[in-house]
Amino acid sequence: MGIIGKRLAVSWVDLVVALARSVPLSILDLSPIPSGGSAGTALRSSIDLARHAERWGYNRYWVAEHHNMPGIASSVPAILIGHLAEATSTLRIGSGGLMLHNHAPLSVAEQFGMLEALHPGRIDLGIGRAPGTDQLTARALRRSAGAEGADDFPRQFAELRAFFDDEWPDGHPYQAVHATVARGSVPALWLLGSSGYSAQVAGILGLPFAFAHHFSGDNTMAALDLYRSSFRASDVLDAPYAMIGVAVVCAPTDEEARWLHGSSRLSMLRLRTGQPGLLPSPEEAAAYEMTPRDQLVVDSTTGNHVVGDPERVAAAFDELLERTGADELMITTNIHGHAERLRSVQLVAEAAGIGMPEPAHAGTA
Repeated sequence: MGIIGKRLAVSWVDLVVALARSVPLSILDLSPIPSGGSAGTALRSSIDLARHAERWGYNRYWVAEHHNMPGIASSVPAILIGHLAEATSTLRIGSGGLMLHNHAPLSVAEQFGMLEALHPGRIDLGIGRAPGTDQLTARALRRSAGAEGADDFPRQFAELRAFFDDEWPDGHPYQAVHATVARGSVPALWLLGSSGYSAQVAGILGLPFAFAHHFSGDNTMAALDLYRSSFRASDVLDAPYAMIGVAVVCAPTDEEARWLHGSSRLSMLRLRTGQPGLLPSPEEAAAYEMTPRDQLVVDSTTGNHVVGDPERVAAAFDELLERTGADELMITTNIHGHAERLRSVQLVAEAAGIGMPEPAHAGTA
């Protein structure tokens, strides 16, 4: 029997296919700013989506740090996480990720220690190694021409953990510095990655690992294999725990899902060709005339996106879980219209059988 179990006919939806293997489903949100919209509207839409996601049975809700990106509003995860946590009560809220390259470890410990103190047991601190932006913007964030780079990650991460634990090697220059709000308020630590480096570090440290399958699908299996082979039991985990990100657009029909997915395809093309902008509408995407080279770029960057009706999405999840052995799936959904994005997320919940949400209708939500 596959991951997707038998079909169940119930009154609130025509078809539900439940996960035979219990796999939590979570959300990664970039707070996309649609054409014709604003950052404020995008952020309020994220809060609204989180409220619905909690009701529909999602496990966690992460926001990603990106800078100097016209179409992404989630540039300061700690602030947005605070609002998301206030708007919900049971959903785990966190960063996916917080780019340690851009921050002093003490500042991160204080920010997330405070979030955990205010919302105990609900905060995840997902740490990424890359800057999440261009080098000039990274320099502006750190205010230093010689800003620490990804190669400094092991030292920075060790400092972060020391500020949380308040334990330092003898003679360390920061031994007398205390992240007061973080003492006793430690969020769940995750390492994020799109290659083997973070996978191996997460395994050696015995931490949960989240892999960016949604934009680095060719590296997924190698990274997961490295994580599992490198894993050492810790006071955090006895066994490996791997989550993978999946880009999903779901609609009542395959045709509509492909139409809505046009926004992501054109947005990714613009990003890859050095012209990032607001998330275009499906109409803008349909009107754009792609060259053969454009088509190659789009196909290579969005080819592993899951796009279709609930049954097609469920089947794709089935195959992905069987192939990767992932312990959790985290979906990311960039759709121009908020109502259509809500409906997509709800249909995915129904397809995965993670809750008993109210029915998603065929029309605009």
